[in-house]
Amino acid sequence: MNMRRKAGSIPEIFSIHLSLKTRVYLVNAILLGITLVGAVLMVWYTYKIEGVFKNIINRNVMIFESAEALGTALMNQKGNLTYFFQDGNQEWLVELARYRTIFENKLEEVKNRVEEPWEKKAVSQIESDYRVYISARDEVIELYRKGDKQKGFALHQNVRQSFFKIIDLCDQFKEFHKEKIENAIETSRKEANRLRIIALMAIVSVTLLSLLINFIFARHIMGPIRKLILQVDEEGAGKSMNEVDALQRGVMGLIENAEETHQKLKQSQESLLQSEKMALIGKLAAGTAHSIRNPLTSVKMRLFSLNRSAALSNNQREDLNVISGEIIQINKIVENFLEFARPPKLVMKLMSPSAVVDSAVYLLEQRLRSYHVNLKIKRPGHLSKTLIDPEQLKEVLVNIIINACEAMKKGGIVIIREEEIDAEFQKRADVIRISDNGEGIAEEIREKIFDPFFTTKEEGTGLGLSIAFNIIHEHGGKIEVETKKGKGTDFTITLPIKGNDSKE
Repeated sequence: MNMRRKAGSIPEIFSIHLSLKTRVYLVNAILLGITLVGAVLMVWYTYKIEGVFKNIINRNVMIFESAEALGTALMNQKGNLTYFFQDGNQEWLVELARYRTIFENKLEEVKNRVEEPWEKKAVSQIESDYRVYISARDEVIELYRKGDKQKGFALHQNVRQSFFKIIDLCDQFKEFHKEKIENAIETSRKEANRLRIIALMAIVSVTLLSLLINFIFARHIMGPIRKLILQVDEEGAGKSMNEVDALQRGVMGLIENAEETHQKLKQSQESLLQSEKMALIGKLAAGTAHSIRNPLTSVKMRLFSLNRSAALSNNQREDLNVISGEIIQINKIVENFLEFARPPKLVMKLMSPSAVVDSAVYLLEQRLRSYHVNLKIKRPGHLSKTLIDPEQLKEVLVNIIINACEAMKKGGIVIIREEEIDAEFQKRADVIRISDNGEGIAEEIREKIFDPFFTTKEEGTGLGLSIAFNIIHEHGGKIEVETKKGKGTDFTITLPIKGNDSKE
């Protein structure tokens, strides 16, 4: 606890009771909360300001415009009346009637929009004075029509006073609503200033919290990370300005070393187990070769001599051929047995596995037709060259393709897909995937198919896939199987690319 105080860390409550993750999460949560509250307040103030302006637009501005239209319509009535008095043209009275209708319509709009008592009183006063004005004005017009201009002129003076009174009332009404609009604008300005203050406080709070987060990361995360980098990546610690990249590189190096060690250990265990099997089988093979091959050769020679010299019936000759065939089968089993006992001796060549695939397919053309199997090769391009034994690899491919054909009793499709992938430890590898649509392999025997002497065929030796496994293993690659009963089988051969400019 004292050491933490001397190091100048954040308050004691954080360093004692809260973990680093909790501290970071807490500060981020506060930061997020302030941001969200600020955003909500801004949205709320935005709607509030919008409401103020909406009220201005929907009511005050429209009332203001209507009041202004009242004054304009009244002025136009006075003008048309003056023109009529000057030249007596009746068309001016038509225009006068049109503006009278406009005035009355606008006055009705204003009456429908006003809400406050004084507004209603002012509109009522305008309407009352206007009715008096209209009545007196119509009397003046009638006097002028009758030719009594002197009496009409005298009455016109009183009408003019009523006109100016109505104009004053309309101006007062407009000025009031103009003032209300200005007040609303001032209110919105104050709300905007308040919003700016809130935004400024939020910015200051977020800035302080950001500095706190930076402090936590600098002292409690980046400091230990730098120490860890020096321990796991001493060579590259000073070369990279990005600590996370440097740490990742160091950790990945440790993981890679651990994986390589694990893989080597696993390979050593497999090799040791395989060597023990080979040693046991080798002893058995030597005894088998000595005990079976010599008498088997004598039997073959005697049968050959008997077949050429003896006068045999057809049934006897058929029996003799059956015996010869069985001896050949026994000899084949012994040869497969010996071949499995000896680790394959690879003759490596730098070439593309795609060429071996083409060679194997060409070799099996007749047999594929006899099985009624259609074979397709899908490749985006030839696989990269690597060190392989083409003959041994071809033996593996032929074995797998023949097994696929035998699994499809009524014919089917075999698809060979080729691709190049990034394998473990950033190495590239060539992949050959052989798929069929046969019956598939039962789940209970799937793990045994690479075991020596395991077979489901009546005449099989159970050594074909074991030999294939050994050949691919000697190439440094791997062979895997994916299968589902009734859905077909996929064999995947992965060969590391080596012997050229690729990473090894």
